[in-house]
Amino acid sequence: MFFVTFCGCIGALRENIHLLKTFSFSLTLVFLTQLAIAVLGFFYSDQTRDALGKFVNKAIVHYRDDLDLQNLMDYIQREFKCCGWNNHTDWSWNLYFNCTQGNPSSERCAVPYSCCTPVPGEVVINTMCGFGVQTQNYLEATKSIYPVGCADRAVLWIESHLLLVGALALGLSLPQIAGIVLSQILISQIQDEISSVL
Repeated sequence: MFFVTFCGCIGALRENIHLLKTFSFSLTLVFLTQLAIAVLGFFYSDQTRDALGKFVNKAIVHYRDDLDLQNLMDYIQREFKCCGWNNHTDWSWNLYFNCTQGNPSSERCAVPYSCCTPVPGEVVINTMCGFGVQTQNYLEATKSIYPVGCADRAVLWIESHLLLVGALALGLSLPQIAGIVLSQILISQIQDEISSVL
């Protein structure tokens, strides 16, 4: 970033064609790379979803082992109002929440309290509200926890915010395009001055 900015700033101040061409080329390369990533992300959205799913699965498996992953999963589940990646039974992948008979954990068949729907007017958070929900049927479980998996919620969030994402992408690309165009105009003006002197 420093190199590109340096080339543009010094190239414009000193009217150096080589630095301006380097600046223009660098901005064009960055812009085309961003465009290619956006197009590939659009066409390979299923692979992106699978990669995100693997990351969330890892976060579920290591939920109690890594405080950063625990905080991240709690944040995602509270913000998106979801539980697990596909549904709440994904929490059985975790050693503590595993719902097998041989699991000695006191949290067996539970889900984290970030899956729980808040009770109106409740001041103290009930951290045990998700205990035993993996053994309940779907309708019973939805009375105390968010019924939808985070994968579906993430897709819904992206689809509902496509206009915002597009506006943000356009807002980021316009200054880059302006920098490319203005540097090319300055290069042509400098070349015109040089040719008129000669």
